[in-house]
Amino acid sequence: MNNFNRCWALALLVLLSVVVPLSAAAESGIEFSIRFFDRRVYYVESDPVYVQVSITNNSPATYRFKLADERAFSIDFDVRTMTNRGLEAADSLIRKRTQSQQVFFREIAVESGESFSFVEDVRDYVNLRQSGSFVVRAVIYPELYRPEPNITPISLIAPAANPAKLESNRLSLSIRPPAIPGPDGVPLEMDVATGAVLVREKLPPDQVVDYMLTARQKTQWEKFFLYLDLESMLSRDAVRRREWLAEGEQGRRRMIARYRQELQSSVTDGDIAVIPSEFIIERTQYNSFEGTVFVLEKFRNGNFTELKRYTYFLQQKDGVWTIVDYSVVNLGTE
Repeated sequence: MNNFNRCWALALLVLLSVVVPLSAAAESGIEFSIRFFDRRVYYVESDPVYVQVSITNNSPATYRFKLADERAFSIDFDVRTMTNRGLEAADSLIRKRTQSQQVFFREIAVESGESFSFVEDVRDYVNLRQSGSFVVRAVIYPELYRPEPNITPISLIAPAANPAKLESNRLSLSIRPPAIPGPDGVPLEMDVATGAVLVREKLPPDQVVDYMLTARQKTQWEKFFLYLDLESMLSRDAVRRREWLAEGEQGRRRMIARYRQELQSSVTDGDIAVIPSEFIIERTQYNSFEGTVFVLEKFRNGNFTELKRYTYFLQQKDGVWTIVDYSVVNLGTE
């Protein structure tokens, strides 16, 4: 074999080592999918739009891919209007991909029958500055993202530079105009199912707790948070309390948003976000300002059921009761 043929064979081997495994994987059971991590009503330049990204291996062999520490070099989001016009890439994404830097990554091995998932905020990738209906698609680069020369800022997905990639399913995303401010300046919650404004009603303490737990059972996060006083709950921790006092208005809003997300992902105060299979309100006591509700909650875990007694502490303001704290006692199993 002459030098030319050797070079050609080597180049072909390198190309196949990148493209063939991915193509074979895509055809033999590697599924790349996305879904909303926190399905709710989204507003222009407001709450994050969290999407859970999953790679499922339905093939008989182990599937391996590279995952960058800076996710911008592993994944991308393409968001388009109903007229198929792509939205601009987020400014932060452009900066990350255009500056000179080392890209650190780790190799992920997904065994047969297993999945690997992580959560990303679409706003980190796309400028969602207008209300309307959109279609969201994700792309993952198993061999990392490689910038395309002369790329335009409309979309940083570069198919020519990244032949080895997986495309996800599509999601329908609705972005509403800025949220309606409530009496306290905090945007009002909206019911995902009906689009109606959720308003705190003057319910007694036991009904407030019942409302919250029922919403959690139905995974209705907007209703679950309606009667939770997140400021009081995050301030229970001394460190966070000092941070809260040191922050301005915008900083406090960010703390509330972060704490809310941590509750949903069970990073903090996970006990209150666990879904009970059933619950029984045992006793309620309250005066004009404070209330306490004792609830027996059951959690199905395989072949047995865990029993826990929750004590919810409530306070009344302007006739509306909200949950400000809670405690848990384990009662064993049945």
